[in-house]
Amino acid sequence: MNIMIFTDNLYMYNSFKRIVKKYNLDKTHIFSYACSSQNKFFNSLDNVEKINININIDKIIETYDLIISCHSKQIFPKKLVNATRCINIHPGLNPYNRGWFPQVFSILNKKKLGATIHEMDEEIDHGKIIVQEEVELYQYDTSLSAYNRVVEKEVKLLEENIQSIINNEYNAIEMAEDGNYNSKQDFNKLCELNLDENCTMKDALDKLRALTHGEYKNAYFLDEQGNKIYVSIEFKR
Repeated sequence: MNIMIFTDNLYMYNSFKRIVKKYNLDKTHIFSYACSSQNKFFNSLDNVEKINININIDKIIETYDLIISCHSKQIFPKKLVNATRCINIHPGLNPYNRGWFPQVFSILNKKKLGATIHEMDEEIDHGKIIVQEEVELYQYDTSLSAYNRVVEKEVKLLEENIQSIINNEYNAIEMAEDGNYNSKQDFNKLCELNLDENCTMKDALDKLRALTHGEYKNAYFLDEQGNKIYVSIEFKR
């Protein structure tokens, strides 16, 4: 079986390679790895090809029996998901907060957070669920700390289910509902802080921690000269 792994996340790439080696899956299947054409983190990896899915869709369909999306920044076209078995490893608990940065929106709207492996269909982060587990959110979590626990859960689920996924020996179930979807534009709207907004201290802390993700510059306000002033928050137990 020819299997393609699309990922733009170096940690997930290394985890996938480790799991494949652990179960000797590369002895019975051919694994190929690809990232987005704009990805800069994989420049030094010779065995990761930069592929634009839309441009190469016909070749991908002809070549691969199974495609796994693992934190890929590319949206899989309808033609691809309808022609080839495509599996997605998603850092959210479908159907809650499908789309961009589930942990950010879970902190804000209090919907459940977790990790989901599911079949892909024509909608984003949609399709029958193969396996999923919830990840607890703490009051002191930032986007980064919550995300890190979700990623570890994704790796755990992948390790436990990779063989049944490859062999198509699982019982996927329909989502109970479509849930909600958040776009990149929804996230961008959150980032500009309104200094005149009336809210509780809890709501203010929730917004700041939801937008705090390590060194990333997310939350900001404009000073009197129109300069962006970036804001993050730190919690210590």
